[in-house]
Amino acid sequence: MTYKISPSTINLMLECPRCFWLQIVKNIKRPAGIFPSLPSGMDGILKVHFDKFMEKGELPPEIKELKGCGLFDDREKLKIWRSNFKGLEYTEGDVMLRGAVDNILVKGKKLIVLDYKTRGFPLKDDTHEHYRVQMDLYNFLLRKNGYDTEDYSYLLFYYPNRVNDNGEVVFDTKLVKINVGDGEKVFKKAIKLIKGEEPKEKCEWCKGV
Repeated sequence: MTYKISPSTINLMLECPRCFWLQIVKNIKRPAGIFPSLPSGMDGILKVHFDKFMEKGELPPEIKELKGCGLFDDREKLKIWRSNFKGLEYTEGDVMLRGAVDNILVKGKKLIVLDYKTRGFPLKDDTHEHYRVQMDLYNFLLRKNGYDTEDYSYLLFYYPNRVNDNGEVVFDTKLVKINVGDGEKVFKKAIKLIKGEEPKEKCEWCKGV
C-alpha cells in the first residue's frame, strides 16, 4: 500500500496530527465544508492568461518586474505538473508526496515556483506565511525530480479593487517573494507520523472519532 499525501494534507498535519493520521492511515476524513468556486474558476482563467504570454515568449504585466525571468515553456510537462491527478511526485518507501503547481518561472538554468492566490481583501503583512509550507514542498518536489531551483519562490495575489460602470470587476495584484524553507524536513515529519502510533491529542474535529 502506498500512502499518498499532498501539501494540503501536510497543512492538516500541522493543524492536527491526529486528523492527518486518521485521514491517511485509516481513511477517516474530516467532514468537508462548502468549497468556494471562485478560486478554482480564477485559477483556470489565470493559467490560460499566462499561457498566452508564454507562447509569445513574454511575461504578463503582473510580473513584468521580474527581470531575467521567463515562463516555463514545456507545455506537455507543465500540463502534467498542473494536474491534480498527476502533478509533481516523489516517493520514499511507501509514502508518495504529490503537488500540482500553477506555474513555473525560468531564470538561467534554474526553476522558480509561481503560485496564484485569490483573496477578497488586500494582503496583511503575514498573509504569505499561510502558504510557506506549500511553496517549500513544491520546491522540494522539483529538486527531487532532478531540477535546479532558486532559493526563493513567488506568490501572486489577486484581490478585487472596484466594479466599473460597465460591470467589469477590476482586480489588483501583489507579487510576494518568499525564501525557500526545508520542505524535506516537513515531509520526513509526515512519514514519521504515518509510521507511528495514532496521536493521542484530539482537536474539536476528531474528538468524536
